[in-house]
Formats: sequence, structure tokens, C-alpha cells
Amino acid sequence: MSAHLTDSAVFGHLWGTDETRAIFSDEGRLRAWLDVLATLAAAQADAGLVPREAADSIHSAVTDWLPDPVQVGELTRATGHSTLGLIRVLEQRLPEESREWVYYGATVQDLSDTWSALVMRQMTDIVLRDLTTARNAAIELVREHRSTIMSGRTHGQPGLPITFGFKAAIWADELDRHIHRLADSRAEREIVQLGGGLGTMEFWGDAAEPMINSFAERLGLGVAALPWITARDRFASFVTQLAMIAATIAKIGDEVYELQRAEIGELREPLAPGTVGSITMPHKRNPEWAEHVSTLARLIRVQADLAIEGMIHGHERDGRAWKTEWVILCEVSHFTAVSTLAANRIINGLEVDGARMRANLDAQRGYVLSEPVMRALSDRVGKHSAHRIVYEASLAGRERGDDLRTALRNDGRLSDISDAELDSLLDPSNALGSIPRYIDALLQRFDG
Repeated sequence: MSAHLTDSAVFGHLWGTDETRAIFSDEGRLRAWLDVLATLAAAQADAGLVPREAADSIHSAVTDWLPDPVQVGELTRATGHSTLGLIRVLEQRLPEESREWVYYGATVQDLSDTWSALVMRQMTDIVLRDLTTARNAAIELVREHRSTIMSGRTHGQPGLPITFGFKAAIWADELDRHIHRLADSRAEREIVQLGGGLGTMEFWGDAAEPMINSFAERLGLGVAALPWITARDRFASFVTQLAMIAATIAKIGDEVYELQRAEIGELREPLAPGTVGSITMPHKRNPEWAEHVSTLARLIRVQADLAIEGMIHGHERDGRAWKTEWVILCEVSHFTAVSTLAANRIINGLEVDGARMRANLDAQRGYVLSEPVMRALSDRVGKHSAHRIVYEASLAGRERGDDLRTALRNDGRLSDISDAELDSLLDPSNALGSIPRYIDALLQRFDG
């Protein structure tokens, strides 16, 4: 029986993935913690702190073995300590001469923070993989719809013409920045924590530095210049980056959500066979994933707020803030993994109705092209006067039910603009500004 949506047999696909469940399940966490403990013993043997035979014995004991989570849980509750239950169970598998060398001088935060660093590394790999796929899918939309003209919108209202390729280019460029930001910041957070009670490593004396270097090397992590027991900025930065990624995906989802509305009908989320939009209205085709990524982004942003709150640590150690991260890392990882997978699903299969885009633009009867006319008139009468003239002509034309061309021709103040020039100014393909250059530059960057 599942008590959380991430593990639900019914709804789990909406709130987590098989990869993240493998990481954060009791089995996954215990397996990772045992690996860290065995690696610590080996590193301490490298530094002469632990007999090599004891380190080898610990390694053999945890290899291909997973303790019973129920038993570990019972001992954890009995001791009131986060890791002592696991240690007690592990000790039962070890020969007596090796038991005293388990977890030698380390604390629960050394174990859990190092595990968090390993999880952040795993999650970075997962997010980078799926985000790269989503970005590449957006680039393909740029190529395919480089010249698919549509109405741009500001404040929810039709504005100047753009191309759908331009919109997709904005998506691709933003996703690409997230990819580089997440990759470039790996070294600062993929680091071990090993310092003892206050991070001073006093317990291990002169062997401390060789020990932590060996520990980090064996785990494929780095060593921080100072302990990070109370310095939680690395963790907060990681969670904030995931929140920003989710926000971008939600922005894309919101765009699909809005443009799939029947009265607009320019985009459609891909429809999997058998998908039912409404149990009462059989005709419905809802943008389910476009909606869901917005929900996920809201939840992830809340976790980012908590992660930043966790930077406020008391003295040299503060369990109040630190243990909050156990929940944050789990939740944000589940939700981000689903979000990036959903982004791939939405972008890869996105249905683009270019004909509807052009029809919606044409339905504005030229009024979205008032700016090119104003710009041409500015050379004759000045910008502010040109704005007033076109504004007044547009208002009068709308009241009469005229299109913009007719409205402008009925205003004698625009007589200096010839019919041929006016036709050119009212051609949407002539009002794209730097869009072709932007798209060419983006494609050149990714095509090498």
C-alpha cells in the first residue's frame, strides 16, 4: 500500500519516474548509504586509520546485500538516530573484529550529505539527458516552422506578426541556457561531506586530509575548500536551478494550453491513443500534460523557497534546516524528472496548424501591422505625430468595420504613402524584422 502519490500504482506516473523511485526508495537509499560506508572504510584504510582487513570485511558484507528496511526502521526508531539502526544491522553481518571500524569518526550528516551530493549528480545526469532531448526537439520545430507566420501576442492580444519558428527558437535558446547552467555548476555541488561533528575533522588527526581525498576520489566527487555543514548554498542553488527549468517547461506548457483553445486552435498537444479528455463530454481533447507541467512547476518553486530558507543555519550545525533537505531533494527530483519527460512528450509530438495561424492573423484585417505604417509615416511627420495619426485612423476604421488598409486610405493625412508602399507595409512577411537573422544564428550555433 502506498501513502504518497509518487509511489502510487494508480497516479505515480504523474509525480515520479522509475528512475527517481529507484533512487529514493528505502532500498535505493539504504543501498547507496551502504556503498558510502564501505567507501569510507576503504578510504580510511588508505590513510592508515582502519585496518585493511576490516575495510575489506565491510566491503564484502555490503556487496550484493540489502538489509530489511523494516528491521532498519525498527532500530532507527528505537535508537532515535537517523543512521544507527542501519549500523546495528550491518554490525550483525560483520566479524567481531571489524565492527568497531564501521562509520569510524563520521557523523550522520557526513553520510547523508555525501549521499545528497551523489543524488544531485544522478539527477543532473537525468535532467541534462531529458532536457537536451527537449531542446533538440524545439530546434527541429525551428527548422520546420522557420517561415510559418502567425500573430505574436502581447498582454494576450494580437500584435505584430512573428513566425512559429521564432517562438520555438526562444524555447530552444532558454532550454539550452539551463543545460549549460546545470552542467557548468556541477563541480561546486558534487563534493563529499566528511568532517565529523563540527566539520573540523579533529577525530582523524593528521590522516584527515589523505582520508577525505581518497574518499572523494573513490566516489568520483570533489573536495570542498571548507566543510559545508552549515553552508547550504550549493544545495539551494541546485534546487533553484531545477525550479527555473520547471518554470521554463511550464511556460512552454502554458503556451500550448492557450493556443490549443478551440477559438485559437494553432497548437495541439499530442494525443496518445485511448486518451479520454472528459468522462462527461466525449468530444473533449484536453492539454493534459501542458496543464500538468504547470502544476509541477508550482510544487518545485515551493521547494526552492524551502531550500533557500535552509541556508539560514544556526551555529555550526542545525538539524532543523538540514533535515528539511531530505524532503526537498526527494520531492523536487521526482517532480523535475516528470517535468522534463513531459516536455519531451509535448514538444516532440506537438501539432502545429500553420493554416490556422495564418487565418487568425488575417482575421485581424491588417490592424496588427499598424507599426510598420507608423514607422513609414514617421519619416514624413515625426514619430509621435505618426502614432497619433495611425491611432486615430485605426479607431475610426474599427468603428466603421473597415480593414486597416481601407481605414488608412480614408484618412487624408496618409496620402503621401502610395498604394504600392501601403501594400508592402501591410504584407506580414515584410514585418518580421530580425526574426530570420535570429533563427539563422541559432541554427548555425547548433549545426556547428
